[in-house]
Amino acid sequence: MTTVLNLEPITTLTREQFFQLCQANPDLQLERSPQGELIIVTPIGGEGGNQEASLIAKVVIWNEQTQLGVVFSSQTVFSLPEGGDRSPDVAWVQLSRWQGLSQEEREGFPPICPDFLIELRSRSDRLKPLQNKMQEYLASGLRLGWLINSKDKQVEIYRMGQEVEVVGIPVVLSGEDVLPGFSLEVS
Repeated sequence: MTTVLNLEPITTLTREQFFQLCQANPDLQLERSPQGELIIVTPIGGEGGNQEASLIAKVVIWNEQTQLGVVFSSQTVFSLPEGGDRSPDVAWVQLSRWQGLSQEEREGFPPICPDFLIELRSRSDRLKPLQNKMQEYLASGLRLGWLINSKDKQVEIYRMGQEVEVVGIPVVLSGEDVLPGFSLEVS
């Protein structure tokens, strides 16, 4: 579950202020919407943490074999081109795009949208905010994204310039041309 704080009556939370807030509160997982709202992400339980770790491991193993990019965990905040600061559960950035960032940009909240990402819907997450977040990623340059919704036994597949495709679980997902040769069995 996430909590959204509208700070507009007091201030508009800038990207720099958000970064400082995160540095001062390292035990909190925070995001910022394009409108400057502060989003407090609730920690996940054991099942969700295990599922997230397993997904990260599978993407890392594929990436170690291909050397095509860089993999990130849910602790990484990306400063998206469309204004939000978000942390997907699993993220991957093509190597040439990552190398195009300065060392300072890589050490902070990278000002880049992942090429590929996975969001997991936990039992307490409302679906609509996650779908909105996926649309925010698309608007920022996401090429392929999967919203895994075990609660409703479906996966929403987001592709740049295309309608969202909804498939039932169990399913084998393809990394398509973004993660060539990668597939994920979701059961």
